[in-house]
Amino acid sequence: MAVTDATGMDPLAAGIRSAGLKVTAQRLAVLQALADAPHASAERVLAAVRGALPGTSLQAVYGVLTAFTSAGIVSRIEPAGSAALFERRVGDNHHHLICTACGAVRDVDCVVGEAPCLTPSDAQGFSVHSAEVTFWGLCPSCRAEPATTELPHVDPAPSNST
Repeated sequence: MAVTDATGMDPLAAGIRSAGLKVTAQRLAVLQALADAPHASAERVLAAVRGALPGTSLQAVYGVLTAFTSAGIVSRIEPAGSAALFERRVGDNHHHLICTACGAVRDVDCVVGEAPCLTPSDAQGFSVHSAEVTFWGLCPSCRAEPATTELPHVDPAPSNST
């Protein structure tokens, strides 16, 4: 059963329509999966969608995610050492905290508040409109783990010193 807001409309369907896209069961299921699990990979979205729509393929999920990203209702982040992740938080200038041990991802608001929050020392003629910032570290859960526990490691992006 679809959730409705105070106007009696399904906010997920309204969001899809407002982006100029046709509302379909797959699109609703993908958007619901992202509402339930922000920063999800396409594979994780597929697992959630298959609960409601068992015949859904990974290719179909990627197609919906691509349409949503192009329409501006979903954003895609690509942390180093990880599959692309998708989230519904769009239209603001936020960044991400990523745990190097377990891969947990959290949103963090920009310190400056407006894009771009960083400016290059030499823009080389570019008109810079945004900057992506990823903070790498240990989340509270991993910090609390005993030092003897081996955890998977996620390498941050290699520095480019050339």
